[in-house]
Amino acid sequence: MNRSRVHWLVGDGLPEHSAVLEAVPGVGNVGKILVDSLVEKHPSRTLGWILNHDFPPHSTFDSSGLMRPPRLEIKSVILPDGQTVIVIGGEMQPMTSAGQNEVAEEILTICSESSTPMLLVLAGLASGAEDKGIHVICADEDVRRDLVANDIPVSKERPEAGMIGVAGLIVSMSPLFGVNTFALVAETVGSTTDVLAASRLANWIENGLDLPLDLDIDSTEEIARKLMEGYEGSISLEEAMGLEEASQTSDFYV
Repeated sequence: MNRSRVHWLVGDGLPEHSAVLEAVPGVGNVGKILVDSLVEKHPSRTLGWILNHDFPPHSTFDSSGLMRPPRLEIKSVILPDGQTVIVIGGEMQPMTSAGQNEVAEEILTICSESSTPMLLVLAGLASGAEDKGIHVICADEDVRRDLVANDIPVSKERPEAGMIGVAGLIVSMSPLFGVNTFALVAETVGSTTDVLAASRLANWIENGLDLPLDLDIDSTEEIARKLMEGYEGSISLEEAMGLEEASQTSDFYV
């Protein structure tokens, strides 16, 4: 039984959309910086929360001064050309493997029921300072065939050690739910906030997938600053990532 549940604030499902972008705290916070920048810059609203018992027991105040439970938030964002994308993200992911599996299954169920055209999992991979690549990862042969047909190379080897957390579970289980899913993994120096990697990822999405995110370095730098302030005196990055131990190999990513 899946202990995750969705608390809808607007309607009871996703509106029509071009893509879903998922990102949680991780290496370089690359995906999180990108999705938070989208929400900050463009018209957006919160549609619902994904709740799970295995989130860190850390309730926080929202912008209205109301105490809210630990959660992932589902938001809609209107891009400059009028397209709507859905952003799923938050300040943490579940701290147990069971909770991470349940949240991943809930996200895939939402996308399956909403006929999501494509689900993009955004993540970072700890690499050297000179490495600036973006790896495309998928778990479905048909998805890989379509990507390659559109001149998008798909990685078959990196990272050698695999993919941990909600991100990896979403990608690997996506064929079970029939959701067109792939991960975009940006190489990063692995600092807490890597603005340049987030910008490279945004540019790749614009050019490769024709989604006009319209983000600039100033937007991502401001979000990175707020993110760093949020971690000061709060839960550690390892806790937010749902890692029971802080140590991990450099070839893992989330």
